[in-house]
Amino acid sequence: MVKRTRKEAARLDEAARAGWLYYCARNTQDEIAHKLGVSRPTAQRLVSAAVSEGLVKVRLDHPIAHCMELGKAICEKYGLANCDVVPTDPSAPEAMFGMAQAAATYLERALQSQEPKIIALGTGRAMRAMVDEVGRIDGRHHKIVSLVGTIAHDGAASFYDAVIDLADRTRAPHYPLPIPVIIEDPKMRERMQTQPPMDNILQLAREADIRFIGVGQLGDDAPLHIDGFITKTELASLRDAGAIGEVISWSFDQDGNILDHPVNHCVTSAPAVQPATNTIAVAKGAKKVAAIRGAMRGKLISTLITDEATAEALLR
Repeated sequence: MVKRTRKEAARLDEAARAGWLYYCARNTQDEIAHKLGVSRPTAQRLVSAAVSEGLVKVRLDHPIAHCMELGKAICEKYGLANCDVVPTDPSAPEAMFGMAQAAATYLERALQSQEPKIIALGTGRAMRAMVDEVGRIDGRHHKIVSLVGTIAHDGAASFYDAVIDLADRTRAPHYPLPIPVIIEDPKMRERMQTQPPMDNILQLAREADIRFIGVGQLGDDAPLHIDGFITKTELASLRDAGAIGEVISWSFDQDGNILDHPVNHCVTSAPAVQPATNTIAVAKGAKKVAAIRGAMRGKLISTLITDEATAEALLR
């Protein structure tokens, strides 16, 4: 142990008091200055000294440490590159806040790169919530492209399209896909996708450096059906064929195989990449567990951002 002078020991005691008042008693620096009879700048220096002298220890305990263990276990079980697990708020299990913030960290990291990148986005609540957490960043050297058609059959724009919102925050050139998510005729789909500018947009999507997508479930309240993209009969047909989920509107089975099904023949989205690289899925919820599991098994995603309750279900 380093031998300290009486003056140094007294200063360390003061730092310890300041550290305790700030980190444990939640006092402001003004309150600490008043209680210790020092100036505010001195109180600030004492708090800093408590940290630099190693008097303040940060301990990651439940639930964060548990979340990290869950993420590690999911990576090992499903072969993911990364898995970020955020705590579940019992009072608001459907809240997107924590998950959206975690996803935004990945997105901001890509946007802050000095090297030009093609950043591709799906649609949905998770994508919109993620973009809402992104601050103003000068990303004019990047390109932002949509992986999914952005209009419904009646021509209405998707409420959850996040590409335009992200472009507004970054001033980056953006490439929405202004066609219906699912079209009635496969031959028409082929004609549309080979026409300018659709062919250019889909090529950009294929060349994307990083992809952000949601994972959809195919229960009775499946977004593809509720939002009017497929009929109840088509939904039932997909489920009869073994579909349990979808990514960027491509339906897949429990092992993550994209189905050879008439509905998939009419999907206008960019192709689902298998095995995926730099494809970040943002998804949670009991209804989505089977779909998320299938997406991981089929290597449709390489990184998962989810919550604690969903992660625990995926490991059962």
